Amino acid sequence: MIEASRKRRKKDEDGSTQKKKKKKELKGIFTSLLFLGAQEKREEEEEEEEKEKLFSIETNPKKKKKKKKKKKDNDMIEYYSNLDDYCSEVEESDPSKRKKLAGTGDSTTAVHHRRLWVKDRSGAWWDECNRPEFPEEEFRKAFRMGRVTFEAICEELNSVIAKEDTTLRNAIPVKQRVAVCLWRLATGDPLRVVSKRFGLGISTCHKLILEVCTAIRTVLMPKYLQWPNGVALRNIKDEFESISGIPNIVGSMFTSHVPIIAPKISVSAYFNKRHTEKNHKTSYSITVQGVVDHRGIFTDVCIGWPGSMGDDQVLEKSALFQRADSGGHLNGVWVVGGSGYPLLDWVLVPYTQQNLTWTQHAFNEKIGEVRKIAKDAFGRLKGRWCCLQKRTEVKLQDLPFVLGACCVLHNICELRNEEMDPELKIHLVNDEHDDVDDDDMVVPEVAMRSVSSMKARDAIAHNLLHHGLAGTSFL
Repeated sequence: MIEASRKRRKKDEDGSTQKKKKKKELKGIFTSLLFLGAQEKREEEEEEEEKEKLFSIETNPKKKKKKKKKKKDNDMIEYYSNLDDYCSEVEESDPSKRKKLAGTGDSTTAVHHRRLWVKDRSGAWWDECNRPEFPEEEFRKAFRMGRVTFEAICEELNSVIAKEDTTLRNAIPVKQRVAVCLWRLATGDPLRVVSKRFGLGISTCHKLILEVCTAIRTVLMPKYLQWPNGVALRNIKDEFESISGIPNIVGSMFTSHVPIIAPKISVSAYFNKRHTEKNHKTSYSITVQGVVDHRGIFTDVCIGWPGSMGDDQVLEKSALFQRADSGGHLNGVWVVGGSGYPLLDWVLVPYTQQNLTWTQHAFNEKIGEVRKIAKDAFGRLKGRWCCLQKRTEVKLQDLPFVLGACCVLHNICELRNEEMDPELKIHLVNDEHDDVDDDDMVVPEVAMRSVSSMKARDAIAHNLLHHGLAGTSFL
């Protein structure tokens, strides 16, 4: 009886122990579930906060419009970075993916590497142009020169503008660099259009254009744009004399204006009153003074003086004037200019007074033929490189490099007899005094600055009329 009671008590104790053990296990399981639930809730809250943060970055157009472009770019980079981190956190919080990472046994494989976000652009158009079978006429239309001339320029600039490949990316080839610059100068299209055409970033295109223009001015200008001497100078004199009957002419001079956006400083200096009155629209410009030979090839340029300055003021600021005034290398020769220039010991200009004599008319007619050579050269320059006809995006301090490159490229095309599309040729207006009435003619305050030149001009005019060298279209 006692034994049976002992066995029953022991059995009850064992049952009680098992119940307590089961209760403890259930309690542990319940605690784990609560912990997991709390953890999942916390992760969901963090995910919601992250989503709201990303959503606010992505869908707040009012703030984006107010920020600058640099701020926009930073927001986009931050957006994609946050999105990348978010995806990484979700991936690591997933139990099945954690198991896969843990099962590898290599802690380094669990490290998440961010991906670089790069916009995909197409350079198919340039790839097509760069093919040998691409039509020559289409190539000439796009770059204003034939493929042979284009490749010669690339070869001469190769040592200056070529870049080496890096571990991150391949360098842009020299031909593509030159093509970007030439196409921009030829069309004058905005940088965003150039970017799409060549499959490059806008900032990359802007940088390439300035680099190539600087290289052209530094490397090619001393070779293709220089003052003639020796045999070349004698040939130019002979050619001008055969055209006009006037001896010792070494160049025809013209000053043109290139439109610009209103600068942030010295606005009044760049205000172009003449263009504003003609076009009934506020205009700002910088000047380009050029001297050309009988073929219309530039032998001297002066670029960058403000558009409010007259032709005579630009001339006085030019290096040509300083050399002539100090070195005397223009003694005994003439550079022919329009009525906006003063009569100097070496600058020959037309008569500007009213009631001209037949002799003076004859002289002006011949001088006009010489002046027309420079004016036509500027017409071809602006027609071939259309960027000179539009207000450019280039900063004021960089414009001399761009305009200088255009003048050098003009000379290369002229020397290589590159044909120009007749549709591109333009007739310059508002730049020179040929396009205004005599009453509106602008002349320097002191038009006559050399007594000897006045006598020389009178002698030349007398010679032209009385030796049958002058025409009679004025009669």
